[in-house]
Amino acid sequence: MIAYIRGTLDSIQDDAIYVESHGVGYEIFCTNPFVFQEQIGEPVKVFTYHYVREDTQLLYGFRKTEEKFLFKKLLNVSGIGPKGALAILGNAGVQDFVAAIEREDEKFLTSFPGVGKKTARQMILDLKGKLSVDIGIQIEGIDIESNTAPSVEQETMEEALAALRSLGYSDREIRLITPKLKESKLASIDDLVRKGLALMMEK
Repeated sequence: MIAYIRGTLDSIQDDAIYVESHGVGYEIFCTNPFVFQEQIGEPVKVFTYHYVREDTQLLYGFRKTEEKFLFKKLLNVSGIGPKGALAILGNAGVQDFVAAIEREDEKFLTSFPGVGKKTARQMILDLKGKLSVDIGIQIEGIDIESNTAPSVEQETMEEALAALRSLGYSDREIRLITPKLKESKLASIDDLVRKGLALMMEK
């Protein structure tokens, strides 16, 4: 998995930026590429999510780790794909979105392109209580856990689970082995994926 890319910002298109690193040009799709406008020709570090399916491989990029974290969580919601997740990130701040999930604010959630009441309810069902622990916000004067982005360990685990998902395993199958993966204390994505495959074979 590609966690981030550090290189020189070569150019910007309507939906993507192009970053050159060690002679390789990476096309990275973003919510609003033009936020990088002033960095053309300058070094940049872009947090990336490597989206892999049978017929496509794409890189999605973010300026902050919490944006990447939310993007990955949104992809786990039935009915939301990469374009829908990018549209949500492009139209709302991370904290505003998390607050809306915690308050079950369907009116706010259905304001995003392509999100109807059914999808809004599904987002609340799947995400409520699972975002605020890692993305600190304040709701009605109450601080929710920390104000820090996901740790390196959490990022590594999320990348490993995404890799297992790309290999065809269902969310249900992955949820069943996740506790044992966490107990393994393995530190690399490759080791976690190998352990995950071994656990799948034991079932």
